[in-house]
Amino acid sequence: MSTWANLGLQDSASPLMEQLIFFHDHALLILVMITVLVGYLMFMLFFNNYVNRFLLHGQLIEMIWTILPAIILLFIALPSLRLLYLLDEINEPSVTLKSIGHQWYWSYEYSDFNNIEFDSYMIPTNELSTDGFRLLDVDNRIVLPMNSQIRILVTAADVIHSWTIPALGVKVDGTPGRLNQTNFFINRPGLFYGQCSEICGANHSFMPIVIGSVPVNYFIKWISSNNS
Repeated sequence: MSTWANLGLQDSASPLMEQLIFFHDHALLILVMITVLVGYLMFMLFFNNYVNRFLLHGQLIEMIWTILPAIILLFIALPSLRLLYLLDEINEPSVTLKSIGHQWYWSYEYSDFNNIEFDSYMIPTNELSTDGFRLLDVDNRIVLPMNSQIRILVTAADVIHSWTIPALGVKVDGTPGRLNQTNFFINRPGLFYGQCSEICGANHSFMPIVIGSVPVNYFIKWISSNNS
């Protein structure tokens, strides 16, 4: 999760988030190069005394500043399209999790395991433990196995919500009457925090999401204890 003075992106916990960070750095480098070049040209214009009374047109420079931006856009568009298809790829999932957005909490269903169901509410500040995070911790956390392909199905019961975990590079809109899906792969253990990132009402930011990534054998024990 983000901490104080963290100006960059969160450390990735999935291969897709790694690719998103790489693309962000790639696009940012291109933007910095363009900004430096244009800034240098504008700065130098203030300090030169060049005058050409006979300059009426310049086909060459117009060709250059038309073709060059098109080439630069290709360097941004091609990696972007590749990443877009990667994010939309649905592999063979090991676990399917269904998330239903309500005002102001989430409901989860593990339909692969005898329909384990529970609601996940934000813990109020006055009930928060000393090691908890205010406005981010929940009473019932999602437990998922690491190094496994996870499919999540997202919908909503009332208004539009958005199930978002920044460290995993996942953001799926939950729309009433519609079932959206995506997949992710958690490659390390830990707790990963997110929130509803859709403007679904006055308290939309108070719908936190917490995923606990655990080894597969711990996940099996958790499933067994909840099935019994």
